[in-house]
Amino acid sequence: MEGVEEGLRWVRDRERDWALGARFGFAVLEETPEGPDVVGHVALKGLGPGRASAEAGYWTAARARGRGVAPRALDTLSAWAFEAFRAEGLECLELLHQVDNAASCRVAEKSGYAFGRILPSAPPSYPLDGHLHLRRAAGA
Repeated sequence: MEGVEEGLRWVRDRERDWALGARFGFAVLEETPEGPDVVGHVALKGLGPGRASAEAGYWTAARARGRGVAPRALDTLSAWAFEAFRAEGLECLELLHQVDNAASCRVAEKSGYAFGRILPSAPPSYPLDGHLHLRRAAGA
């Protein structure tokens, strides 16, 4: 993000998403001697009445990669989602990434998301094929 204005707009958009129940995002923080540092973000979206699945997503700052930050954050989000939305019938979480992103495949596998299938490209937004990974709720 570039600048305070863009950052504030991003935060306001996330607050609106929470209020609407459209997307639930969490900052991933790491304690430093200077205070908390944002090293990533995890989100849950696509929930709705009669929907048994939702999409999980994440990003990590370059300085946090390779230290297990993303798998721990994604695992925490997934456990929270299944607990928080059990009554609504949430049974499965989906994680999508481009086929050439081996690091995201490793994160998915470490977080209990099994490879599901290859998704065809859809240019211009998705110029490459993708991977769909799935994590099912216990007992689903």
